Amino acid sequence: MNVNQSAPPVPPFGQPQPIYPGYHQSGYGGQPGSTAPPTPYGAYNGPVPGYQQTPPQGMSRAPPSSGAPASTTQAPCAQPTYGQFGQGDVQNGPSSTVQMQRLPGSQPFGSPLAPVVSQPAVLQPYGPPPTSAQVTTQLAGMQISGAVAPAPPTSGLGYGPPTSLASASGSFPNSGLYGSYPQGQAPPIGQAQGYLGVQTPQRSAPSQASSFTPPASGGPRMPSVTGPLLPGQGFGGPPVSQPNHVSSPSPQALPPGTQMTGPPGPPPPMHSPQQPGYQLQQNGSFGPARGPQPNYGSPYPGAATFGSQPGPPQPLPPKRLDPDAIPSPIQVIEDDRNNRGTEPFVTGVRGQVPPLVTTNFLVKDQGNASPRYIRCTSYNIPCTSDMAKQAQVPLAAVIKPLARLPPEEASPYVVDHGESGPLRCNRCKAYMCPFMQFIEGGRRFQCCFCSCINDVPPQYFQHLDHTGKRVDAYDRPELSLGSYEFLATVDYCKNNKFPSPPAFIFMIDVSYNAIRTGLVRLLCEELKSLLDFLPREGGAEESAIRVGFVTYNKVLHFYNVKSSLAQPQMMVVSDVADMFVPLLDGFLVNVNESRAVITSLLDQIPEMFADTRETETVFAPVIQAGMEALKAAECAGKLFLFHTSLPMAEAPGKLKNRDDRKLINTDKEKTLFQPQTGAYQTLAKECVAQGCCVDLFLFPNQYVDVATLSVVPQLTGGSVYKYACFQVENDQERFLSDLRRDVQKVVGFDAVMRVRTSTGIRAVDFFGAFYMSNTTDVELAGLDGDKTVTVEFKHDDRLNEESGALLQCALLYTSCAGQRRLRIHNLALNCCTQLADLYRNCETDTLINYMAKFAYRGVLSNPVKAVRDTLITQCAQILACYRKNCASPSSAGQLILPECMKLLPVYLNCVLKSDVLQPGAEVTTDDRAYVRQLVTSMDVAETNVFFYPRLLPLTKSPIESTTEPPAVRASEERLSNGDVYLLENGLNLFLWVGASVQQGVVQSLFSVSSFSQITSGLSVLPVLDNPLSKKVRDLIDSLRAQRSRYMKLIVVKQEDKLEMLFKHFLVEDKSLSGGASYVDFLCHMHKEIRQLLS
Repeated sequence: MNVNQSAPPVPPFGQPQPIYPGYHQSGYGGQPGSTAPPTPYGAYNGPVPGYQQTPPQGMSRAPPSSGAPASTTQAPCAQPTYGQFGQGDVQNGPSSTVQMQRLPGSQPFGSPLAPVVSQPAVLQPYGPPPTSAQVTTQLAGMQISGAVAPAPPTSGLGYGPPTSLASASGSFPNSGLYGSYPQGQAPPIGQAQGYLGVQTPQRSAPSQASSFTPPASGGPRMPSVTGPLLPGQGFGGPPVSQPNHVSSPSPQALPPGTQMTGPPGPPPPMHSPQQPGYQLQQNGSFGPARGPQPNYGSPYPGAATFGSQPGPPQPLPPKRLDPDAIPSPIQVIEDDRNNRGTEPFVTGVRGQVPPLVTTNFLVKDQGNASPRYIRCTSYNIPCTSDMAKQAQVPLAAVIKPLARLPPEEASPYVVDHGESGPLRCNRCKAYMCPFMQFIEGGRRFQCCFCSCINDVPPQYFQHLDHTGKRVDAYDRPELSLGSYEFLATVDYCKNNKFPSPPAFIFMIDVSYNAIRTGLVRLLCEELKSLLDFLPREGGAEESAIRVGFVTYNKVLHFYNVKSSLAQPQMMVVSDVADMFVPLLDGFLVNVNESRAVITSLLDQIPEMFADTRETETVFAPVIQAGMEALKAAECAGKLFLFHTSLPMAEAPGKLKNRDDRKLINTDKEKTLFQPQTGAYQTLAKECVAQGCCVDLFLFPNQYVDVATLSVVPQLTGGSVYKYACFQVENDQERFLSDLRRDVQKVVGFDAVMRVRTSTGIRAVDFFGAFYMSNTTDVELAGLDGDKTVTVEFKHDDRLNEESGALLQCALLYTSCAGQRRLRIHNLALNCCTQLADLYRNCETDTLINYMAKFAYRGVLSNPVKAVRDTLITQCAQILACYRKNCASPSSAGQLILPECMKLLPVYLNCVLKSDVLQPGAEVTTDDRAYVRQLVTSMDVAETNVFFYPRLLPLTKSPIESTTEPPAVRASEERLSNGDVYLLENGLNLFLWVGASVQQGVVQSLFSVSSFSQITSGLSVLPVLDNPLSKKVRDLIDSLRAQRSRYMKLIVVKQEDKLEMLFKHFLVEDKSLSGGASYVDFLCHMHKEIRQLLS
C-alpha cells in the first residue's frame, strides 16, 4: 500500500462538520466545556481550538495552575523532555498544532468492497435526522421521537447465545447519530440494537462469535438485572468500584445482548440543559438514537469529585459507551497467561500461533524457530495474492536473529562441517534444514525452497528409515531443529581470510558542556572498571576485544596506551577536513596488558580539559577517524560516541539549527525527520563496508538534530541513547546502567542477513537499523540481541495448502572472539484458501509492530496526516473484509471484530496518538526523531508495552505476594485516589500517588508522615526496612530487568504539575494533542467499516 496515495475520503477526523443541532457534544471527561467546537467527537488530526482550555478525559477538575510549559523550539532544561524523564517522556500541555482537514466520504484502497446484501432491514441507521424541536422535546420530556421500524429480536449480540453484559460504571450510549425509535416506544428489550456492540468470534470456530463480556472493573461479572432498580443505583447491579473523580452518568441504553426484566417506571428527570454556544451530541454509538429507558436509577448520589475547583454546579456528562463493554487489553493478556503460560510451546507443528509476548512460556524447539527469534503477523497465509489484497492483512515477520534466551532454554547448537562448510542447495543457496526431503535412499535431496534436486556429498551420506527420514536426523541439529549455527569456512570471510577479533573505540566529547556537567569525569571513572566486562566467548578467561581512546572538541586527540609506556601519549589532529589516524601501534590494545597506562589516561583526561572554554564540536570527522583506525587494524568493531551539542564547528558534516515548529502539520513536516545533509549517509556506507558500528550517547541541552546525528548509528546497526539536560546527580544511574549493558552485550559484527522463502512468496521490504546496497542483503556493521529486522512478504505465485510456506533467515557474522559464523532460523507456515483461517491465525501485537514501523518510515516522505489516514484505512479494510466474508449476518449497527484482532483498534489508536504521528505542544523535534529511530528496530514485546503502557496498582495485592500485581487499563478512570500505581512503557517509569492514600502507605514508601510532604519528581525511593517498601523496590528492579534500557523513576503526586506528563501515558483517554479516546476511536472505526461495506 502506498502512503503517497491521496488520503481516502473519510469523515470526521478533527474537522468541524454539520451535525444535528441539539445533540450533546462531550467535553473532556464528559464535562461540557463552553468553548469546544461542534465536532462529532474529539479532534483526531490535531487539536481543535477550544480543547486547549479543557482538562483531559476523565478529569473533572481544572488543570493545575502551574500548567505545562509553552512550546519553544529548544527545550530549556527546566522543561521535562524525553531525555530528562527517561527516554520517551512527554509532558502534556496545550497544543499549538494546526488543524488538519479530512475529506468526507470513504473509499477503499485496493479492491472495492461490495455492500453487504443480506443485511436485515432492522435498525437502518439512516432515518431522517431529528429536528431541533424533536431533540428539545426529547431532552425536556424524555419523549422518544423519530421514525425507524422497531427491530425484530435477534438473539443476543447478533449470533451465538444471548449474553448478559453488566455495566461497571453504568454508562452506555443513548443516542446514535442518524435516527431514533418511534415516538413513545422504547426499544425492544433483550435484542441486538443499533449501537456499537462488540462481537468477537472465537479462534476455534469461525462461525461462532462470542460476545465480549469483561467483568465489571475489579469484581466478578454481574448477573443480568431482574426487578426494578433502586433509586440512585446504576444499571448492572450494586455500585462497582467507581472511579473517584468522575461522577457517573445514569445509563440510558442497554449494552448489546443485555436482558432486563421488570416493570417500567417513570423516566428520571433529565439534568442536562443545553449549554449556550455548544452543540449537544452523544459521544459514542452509531445505531438508532434512543431516548432514556424506563426503570433506570439516577447516578450514584455520593460520587466524590476531589480536586475540582469550586464553581457553578456542572450539568451531568453525556452518556458514552461503557469502557468495560469493549475489548480490554488487560483481559486478553490475562486470559492468554492463564491458558498458555503453563505448558511449554513446542514448535514441531507447522503454523502454530505462539502465546502472546506478554505471557511467560518455555519454548521447545522441534523443527521451527522459537517465537523469540521470529514472530509473524499471520501463521496462515492466503494462497493467492488476490485473497491477500482483499484481506489487506500485511504478511510480515519480525526477526530477532541474536535474541537472548531465558536460562532454561539452550542457545543454538554450533555445527562444524569442517572444510567443506555447511551443505546448501546448488540453485537457491538455502542451507540444510529439517524441511529438506531426502530421496533415492539418501543419495540426493530435494530443496524445500526451490524444488531443485541436489546430490548429497559422500561425507554427509546417511541411510533413510522406513518413513523416508535419515536415521541420524535427531543427531544433527540442522535436520531436527528450527535454529542452529554453522561455523563458516574461509569462503565466507572478507578477502578470503579469517577476521581478527573486533575492537571498541571510546570517543569522548571534552567540550565545555561535557566538562561542566561532570559527564567526562563520571565516564572516565566508570570505564576503569567497565573494561573488565567486555563481551567474551563461552568460557574464555578474558575478552579478545581490543580498546582505543579518542577525545575531541573542534580537534581530535588520539592516545597511545601501549603497555611498554610509563605514561599515555597524546597526538592531536587539527586538520579535521582530511582525517587520518596518527598512530597504529599502541592505539588499539589488550585491556589487561595495558591496564596501568589506561588507568593513568582515564585519571588524566578530566584534569587535562578541566579549564576548557571550547564550546564548539565536530561530529562526522570523529566517526571517520574511528572507522579509519579499524580499517588500519584490519578488524571490525564498535565506536562508543559521547556527544553533547550540535556540531557547528567548520568541518565535514557541519550542521545548522533548523528546528522549526511551524512546519508541524504542513507538507514540509517530513523534512524535520530527514537528515540535513547527505554526508552522513555516505559516511555510514563506508562504516558498513568496514564493519564499523556506531553507538551514540547524546547529552543535549538544546536542539542537536537527532534526525541527522542518528543516521550513522541507524545505518550501521547501532543504538542511540539520549539524556536531555544531563545532571550527574539525577541521571548518573540511568546513563551508567545503559552504558554497562551496551558495552557488555553480545554483538555480531560485520554481518549480512538474507531471508529466503519457498516458491510463491518473496521478501519485498525491510525495516530496521541496517544498510542495504541491493534488494536482498541486509548489511549490518553490528547486530545485538535487542535489534530486530522486520521483513514484509508478497505473493509472486500461487501457494499450495498442503506444502505451506517456508522462511529461512540466514545471518553471517563475526562473533566477539573473531569467529565467522552462520546463524540459521527456519519457520514453516500454513496456507489457506478461506479468509476465516487467515483471521483465526493472526497476531495483533506483531501486526501493530509492523504497522508502527511502516508509518514511522512513511513520515520521512509523506505528510504525517497522510500516514495516519493510511493506517486508519488499512485497519478499516482489514476489519471490513472480516465482517463481509467471515462473520455471521447481523445488524449493521454492531461492530464485529475477529477474536485474534479485537485489540487492533485500541493498539492502532495508541500508534496514531504517539508523539511521532501526533505530537503535543511540548514534544521537541529531537524527541520525535529519537523515538522514530528507536521504534524502527524494537521487537514485538517492546512495541507492545511502548504503545500500551502497563499500569500496576501497588496496594491492592497482598504484601506477602511475590508475583507482579495484576495490571489495570491505562485510563484515568482506573485510578483510585486512595492507591499508588506504577506505570511503565519500557522507557519510562512513574510512581503515581493518590491524594487520599493512607498515611501508613506514605510512611512505608517515602518515610514522611503525609502526602503533602512527598517530594514530587523524586527519582529514587528511600531504602526502608518494611515489607511494602521492599516489595515496591523489588518490583521496580524486576521491571527494569525486563527492559533493554534503564527506566528512570519519577514520583508523581496527584494534582501536581507532573501529572500532565503522567497522563500522556494513559492511552485509553483523549490526549491533549488531539488524539481520540479508545471509545471514540472504536466508534470511528465502526463508522469507517460501515462506509466501506455500504
